Amino acid sequence: MSITVNIYYRGVGGNAKKFAKEMISSGVVDEIRAEDGNLRYDYFFPMNDEETVLLIDSWKDQHSIDAHHASPMMGKIIELREKYDLHMQVERYVSDKSGVPETDMEFIRE
Repeated sequence: MSITVNIYYRGVGGNAKKFAKEMISSGVVDEIRAEDGNLRYDYFFPMNDEETVLLIDSWKDQHSIDAHHASPMMGKIIELREKYDLHMQVERYVSDKSGVPETDMEFIRE
């Protein structure tokens, strides 16, 4: 089982993108990716919304997320989130161990 969290960071004046860029340039993203249990930590920019950044954040299990939340990285994230006055919408997904059903495979090009 893995847990994926989609976090939509929203701001004004390009602040969401500035936040993501500073997260990367400051090394915080690399530190998070190196944390035990982190499977993915990637930012995406919706084409139809210039003021939103999507973070796809995936972890091995809840224990890994809890350890991340207790880490020094959370303080850095919160500090930057406040600096850029961002608001968040969060979606959480738990992986389905069965994988992609055969009925869906005909629509996937690998």
